[in-house]
Amino acid sequence: MVTEGDAAPDFTVPRANGAAYNDVEPFTLSDHLGSGPVNLAFYPAAFTNGCTAEMCSFRDSMHEFDSVNASVYGISVDLPFAQNVWIQEHDLNFPMLSDWTHEVIHEYDVVDPAMYDMIEVAERSVFVLDERGTVAYRWVRDGDNPDFDRFVDDLYDVVASVSTS
Repeated sequence: MVTEGDAAPDFTVPRANGAAYNDVEPFTLSDHLGSGPVNLAFYPAAFTNGCTAEMCSFRDSMHEFDSVNASVYGISVDLPFAQNVWIQEHDLNFPMLSDWTHEVIHEYDVVDPAMYDMIEVAERSVFVLDERGTVAYRWVRDGDNPDFDRFVDDLYDVVASVSTS
């Protein structure tokens, strides 16, 4: 299990940027460390109500994350082509990472195998990494979804404190 204080496992996955359905490029976590905190927001599935509400809350707060030079990435087991369509549908202003092989959700120990008792997806969770790639904050949903607007506001406070330390 990846916990606060651990080095975040490095990974390479497809990155959906959202300009077109096929706007996909490789993303390696270690290449994106060093210029500010990194926020990895794992979500179960694109196009679902809870995940859309969560990512739209991040979208609406991106100016705050940008103000502290923090990167935000949504990550799910969806294919990047579907993620691109979802980004376009909801005007999401940050990229999605496609863990379609399910390796990253296993490395970060955020597998939720209970989706309909047959589909392995990510548990709703967030990891904030400092510039060195150390996990500064870990949250995994326990129970119902939080109020996403309040949750993202609180998460911004965590990210801001990481960026100044």
